[in-house]
Amino acid sequence: MKLEPGTQGKITKMVFGAEAIEIKATIPDTQIENALIRFNLSLDNDEERYIYFFDTPTLDLLKAGIIARARRVIGGEHDSTVKSRPVSPVDVSDKWRKASGFKIEADASEKGVVKSASFTMPVAKGLIKAVVEGEKSIVKLFTKEQEDFLAEMTNYPIDFAALAILGPLKANRWKFEDPACPWKITAELWRREDGERLMEASIKAPIVQAAVAIGGFMAFLAEVGAARDTKQQTKTHWALDYYAKKLRGDKEATQAKSPKK
Repeated sequence: MKLEPGTQGKITKMVFGAEAIEIKATIPDTQIENALIRFNLSLDNDEERYIYFFDTPTLDLLKAGIIARARRVIGGEHDSTVKSRPVSPVDVSDKWRKASGFKIEADASEKGVVKSASFTMPVAKGLIKAVVEGEKSIVKLFTKEQEDFLAEMTNYPIDFAALAILGPLKANRWKFEDPACPWKITAELWRREDGERLMEASIKAPIVQAAVAIGGFMAFLAEVGAARDTKQQTKTHWALDYYAKKLRGDKEATQAKSPKK
């Protein structure tokens, strides 16, 4: 991303109030193998995750700027997250800023910078599987504090028990350093059940480095064929659109097979 004169000042204004900036870029499937080789990434040095989203079949939450998800980390802690975007940091209550698991970040893409607020809480092992298998309600994955946070931030009433499970996404995650990049890199490779893959590379940087980090990281990734993230939440949309379409198709198929009264 080329920074035009005056861009640094504009970016500083856009990220004001956020605690950090995350710059993301997607790597197309045709370049994934090259990226894995280039950065020496393999299943022997990754962190394996299973990610589930919760929304309606028509993605009403996503359209309202809300994300609700849960993650099973193999050999690690499980968690659930609720996120709202865009947000104005000045409108966020101090009580949330003091809460463990809360953060305000600026997500950078080719279209600009969008600030989000998220609240993550730990989830007991075995609970996510129980929810997926229908033994427990989705609402069990989210705390009262997370529900209160969403209610205050979005004014959007959510009935968690009425949401559908979208997923799973199998994810391999790596954190590594590269001599050509001054920031630590995180890479995530997501796989849907249809075999399609999407890889995302990202860095996090202090707000004071926002403008330099955006330009520098995009230039660095160009050598591995990274595609600029021209849509907000590209990875999330890629996953949710597929599973929501499948869910709608299943319901339509069921309705078509139902005998007329």
